[in-house]
Amino acid sequence: MISEKIKELRELAGYSQAQLAKKLDVTRSSVNAWEMGLSTPTTQYIVALCKLFHVSADSILGTESRLTVTLDDYTEEEANLIFDLLHYFDKQHE
Repeated sequence: MISEKIKELRELAGYSQAQLAKKLDVTRSSVNAWEMGLSTPTTQYIVALCKLFHVSADSILGTESRLTVTLDDYTEEEANLIFDLLHYFDKQHE
């Protein structure tokens, strides 16, 4: 479900609801409503979430099952480096 995925991605990134809201230029209550399943982000915000968390829209929408890697033991800097490397390799396969 999209609400659970947004919360999962936010927590994996180490953001509070307020921090995510600030990054997306929405209110914290909007993020809370998304995570509670009370509302759904518009396409604009789904795209922004994809870019921020380096995931596909299919992943956020729950229509795709892909291999996952847990980065819990990495610093934010290390995780961003891994994301950058993955993005580089994705570009090579286009």
